[in-house]
Order: sequence, then structure tokens, then C-alpha cells
Amino acid sequence: MKIAFGALLLAWLTTTAFADENPVGFQSSTLADLHNDRALEMVVWYPSTTTAATQLIADNAVFVGASAVRNAPPAAGEHPLVVLSHGYRGNWSNQIWLASALAHKGYIVAAINHPGTTTHDRSPQAAAQLWQRPVDLRRAIDSVTTQPEKFGLVANGRIAVVGHSLGGLTALEIAGARFDPDLFAHDCKAHPQLSGCTVYGQINPASTSESKAALAADWRDKRVTAVVTLDLGLSRGLTNESLAALPVPALVIAAGVPSRDLPAELESANLAKRLPAASSHYVEISDASHFSFMSMCKPGAQVMLEVDVPGDGIICRDGDNGRARGLIQQQITSLIAEFLAQSPGDKKDSL
Repeated sequence: MKIAFGALLLAWLTTTAFADENPVGFQSSTLADLHNDRALEMVVWYPSTTTAATQLIADNAVFVGASAVRNAPPAAGEHPLVVLSHGYRGNWSNQIWLASALAHKGYIVAAINHPGTTTHDRSPQAAAQLWQRPVDLRRAIDSVTTQPEKFGLVANGRIAVVGHSLGGLTALEIAGARFDPDLFAHDCKAHPQLSGCTVYGQINPASTSESKAALAADWRDKRVTAVVTLDLGLSRGLTNESLAALPVPALVIAAGVPSRDLPAELESANLAKRLPAASSHYVEISDASHFSFMSMCKPGAQVMLEVDVPGDGIICRDGDNGRARGLIQQQITSLIAEFLAQSPGDKKDSL
């Protein structure tokens, strides 16, 4: 109860603090795809100057939402863009806490649902097209940057991608990292307990020579100038060569709570050692679990999830005797905001 109360108190304090700042607009839309039948649900948070009343977005019986003004006019001036990529079977609302906080700090933040690997679309055919995830992010960037009248003007050379879990792999791929299916398959023989190996086996994205080639292709978007991973998975399939040559700054944040299937030492920490030391930074949060990067849970939510699907209650658990999730997320937001402020990117790459 103490942890739940602390989370609610933080949410109240955060809402009170944001009430004195510029309001945040929110819009949702569907990005059509006439060629691959891969329509994307996209939401965008952005700075605004509206005086209209706010409403709670993505607030439900389990998770705490965030306040915004739907379809508000965007604020004038240029704003950096952040694109969010959710984890396996997640959705755009998982990092609503981060999207809202960054929007209040002056960022435009776009988030999408990746078909096949999202909560409400688990199509095996779409999930198997794992290489489409960085393409999804490119489409979101295209949509936001070409509609300044809706979301605001994106600052030149200031586009970052933040990914949680499987989304961390997606973020690295659009930043220039390359995935090797054979390398990953070989590594999974040595570490079959890793959740990334389990997920990869369920998705089965390398079933044909064509899909293997697509997985190994270069999916870099040169407009992306910084990348952040949040307790990512499948990183052991990324090649040493592509990571050593990653052309953008990277912030790697790991959950420090011991985990058998997603241990920091085999995923985030291992990744950080293979990135350029001069342009990357690694932070391990000792009392954060893999699910600390998802929305705050309401009191009683853990029991509700467990009754619905036994085992799902873990989504609401952080480190035992640690801080409330809201406080952990406040630290994460500060780390990301500081990193992005120091990583403006190379404007030449955005041309």
C-alpha cells in the first residue's frame, strides 16, 4: 500500500506541477499503407498554447493515464521530435508517462502500435515481419515532419527514437545497427532462457531466405540523431561491427532487479560494451524491473491482472522494497531529457 500511495502521490504532484506549464495537445490517427496492408495506429503529444480543458488519455482500471487537450493547436516555433517504440505485445500507451513528460518539456512525441506485436493485433503474419518495425518508425517520422500545422514544426537535426524491450532493438536498427539472424540463432543455443530467444521463436521471422535477408538489411534512417533503449531485448543478435560504428549517440538504460530471462549483464550491459565509448552512456537502475518502464498501475491492479491472466500481475511489480514506480520514472525521464539536450545530432545527416 505504501508503494501504491507513493505512486498516486507522485502522479498528483506531477499533474499539479504540469498545470502551471504550457498545456499539451494530443492527436490520434491511422496511417494507411496501400502496399503492405500494414496500417499504423499513431498518437502524437505536442506542446500547445490552448486554454481548453484537459482530459485523461489512456486512463483505465489498471493503468494511470495522462492529461492532454485533444486536437489542440500546436505551439509556435521548432520542437525536437521523439518517436517511441513499444515492446512485444505492448502498445503506444505503455510509455505514456514519458510521452507526456517530454511534451511538457517542449518535445513533440509520436508513438505507434507495431502490427503483429501489439496488444490488440497479434497477427502471426505481421509479427513475422520483424524488419517492418523500423519501417513503422520511419512512417511515423514522415507523418509528423510533413504536418507542422497539426503537431508543430520539427527542429532540423533533432529526431530521437526511444524503445522499450523489443522496441529497443527497433530503435537501434533505425539508428544504424544491423541484426544477424544466424548470430542470434547461435547465441540462443548458449542462452535459451533469454526472453528474446523465446519471443524470436514464437515470431519465427527468419523462416525463409527472403525474410532472413530482410532481417539483416540496413534499416537506418539518417534523420534519426539519437537513440535511447529501455531494458531492451534481442540485442545479442546485433553485430559488433554495426554497434561499434553506430553513427548517433546512444543512452542505454537497464533494469537492475535480477532477472533470469532478461538479465542486464547479458542484454543492456553487454550492448553498452559494444557501443562507441565516446558517444554512448549506460545506466543501470537497481530498483527497476523490466516493467518499471511501463505505465503506473493503480491500487488493486496487480490482483486484477492476475485474476484475468495468471502471471500477468508481474506487470505491476518493481523491485522489492524499492521506490514507487513513479519515482523511478521520474529518474528515467530526467536521464533521457538530459541526454537528448546534449545530443542535438548532426544536422548534415538530416538533409
